[in-house]
Amino acid sequence: MSSNNNQINVPQAKEAMERFKMECANEVGVNLKQGYNGDISAREAGSVGGQMVKKMLPVRNKSYIRNNRNVEGHRQEVTYQVRVTY
Repeated sequence: MSSNNNQINVPQAKEAMERFKMECANEVGVNLKQGYNGDISAREAGSVGGQMVKKMLPVRNKSYIRNNRNVEGHRQEVTYQVRVTY
């Protein structure tokens, strides 16, 4: 059985995460209030969580054109995605 380790133990971190959650909710147009938000839809809650993840773990894309290795004289676009983690 796996254990759930997503508890915030530092009070200052909990406050910061609440502010971050409210900021992300405002960005996606979800009206959150302090405390219980059980009246919002799963779609709204998911959009807030998705925005939080998107801001915490940005994906960097790098594209460039290079020669095609399989066909002489052709060029192709190559895109690399890198997830920046700290």
